Amino acid sequence: MFQTLRLILGDQLNDNHSWLKEKNDKTLYVLMEIRQETDYVVHHIQKILAFFAAMRNFAQELQNKGGHKVFYFTLDNPENRQDLCKNLELLIQKFQIQKFEYQLPDEYRLDKQLSEFCQKISIPSQAFDTEHFLSERNEVSKHFGTKNYLLESFYRKMRKKYNILMEGDKPLTGRWNYDAENRKKYNYQVSVPNEPFFKNEVTDLIKTLQKHQIQTIGFIPPNNILNVPISRKQALQLLEHFVSNLLPHFGTYEDAMHTQEPHLFHSQLSFALNVKILHPLEVLQKAIEAWQSNPQKVSIAQIEGFVRQILGWREYMRGVYWAKMPDYAKNNYFEHSAPLPSWYWTGETRMNCAKFAISQSLQEAFAHHIQRLMVTGNIALLLGVSPDEVDKWYLGIYRDAIEWVEITNTRGMSQYADGGLVASKPYTASANYMDKMSNYCESCFYDKKKRHGKRACPLNSLYWEFHYRHREKLSKNQRLGMVYQTLAKMDKAELQKIVEQAEFYRKNSENL
Repeated sequence: MFQTLRLILGDQLNDNHSWLKEKNDKTLYVLMEIRQETDYVVHHIQKILAFFAAMRNFAQELQNKGGHKVFYFTLDNPENRQDLCKNLELLIQKFQIQKFEYQLPDEYRLDKQLSEFCQKISIPSQAFDTEHFLSERNEVSKHFGTKNYLLESFYRKMRKKYNILMEGDKPLTGRWNYDAENRKKYNYQVSVPNEPFFKNEVTDLIKTLQKHQIQTIGFIPPNNILNVPISRKQALQLLEHFVSNLLPHFGTYEDAMHTQEPHLFHSQLSFALNVKILHPLEVLQKAIEAWQSNPQKVSIAQIEGFVRQILGWREYMRGVYWAKMPDYAKNNYFEHSAPLPSWYWTGETRMNCAKFAISQSLQEAFAHHIQRLMVTGNIALLLGVSPDEVDKWYLGIYRDAIEWVEITNTRGMSQYADGGLVASKPYTASANYMDKMSNYCESCFYDKKKRHGKRACPLNSLYWEFHYRHREKLSKNQRLGMVYQTLAKMDKAELQKIVEQAEFYRKNSENL
């Protein structure tokens, strides 16, 4: 029999955790594939496949290389009660467990569920840190207190804390931020290197999902081969590829989008990071080593842009999540209530920007951050879609989407539903931005230059009408001064045509 039961969740696949330093035959580790997790939102099939494949690989490594005792609930295990707590109760009784231990979940719902479970059981329990993040759960809330939350302030704190790109208390080169230099359109002057291809065969997993009639979205990977890093070895390969081949141009084209190069120079490390196969500090150190060894190849602007995403944005969003949940999930600053157009689930729209970003998401369960923020998020915001529906879509469609990082980016950054806690202004854009940062407009059905009339780009009228409609809430925002100056000078007849065009598009969003 075992003395201790230790739970490892699907996003806690950290083989460097202190739990695993020594093996103990009296300790049983448990991982679970359960309907509770496949069904709380409709997920992309490749997201479920990636999680389950990574979990199975991790469990096998624990047993074969680590010598640990592991109980793994496959989805079709006849003992599987398909519920986290019910399965734990089963194991506690079955193996006469004397103590239950778990790592702190990164999702509020699971944290609450496990906390309540521990209060009910008759044996002692203990929660441990995941030993993954670079800041404490409450570090953001402690840092800001009652002051306004500001990413830049927290980012600088983290730079100092870990002495990254610093000279004493000052930033290296005297500048904290190179964001202004990281906004170039991709122009073919630099070729995008071929990516590593991971041949993870998932036929049996697909059959299991189909057998249990798990409702999913998106497409099964071609030939049942999942091209996602599901092991530490694969994740390290992807990291090496990024720092060697992509980092030299990452910052420059960080905000660019292109029909023929959907990934450009983005790392695609988010899944491996979010399930904790990789540690953020090792990712940062590897990137910084590449910059230090060849500063002519990797400029300071490239490395700073990447550091800001990992050390700044990722940690900041997690901190906001724990500071503001569960009320954060109810925020709806603009009181938006429109349904999400059905083409978000099919990609069948005449707007090229949406068609390419959504189709890519359905094909791969992946899109880079600008596609998420400035295309799919921007369009949903301009159409006035309910943040609840936007949350469900983002949480379901992307393989790296776990609520702590999804909801803060979606409801906060993308939809401005928190009224400006995360973002200093709504991230909205017209065709002008889309044309500036992508080639989406070149072959689009809609005319990027027209605000109204036949085949006028929906983004143009929706952009101006959004700011006009919400002028009471936004007109005093300093970052929108130019927008409202332009609206004030706009000919009334022209404004009326724009408003009517936008209202038509919003009412007929299914047909865009």
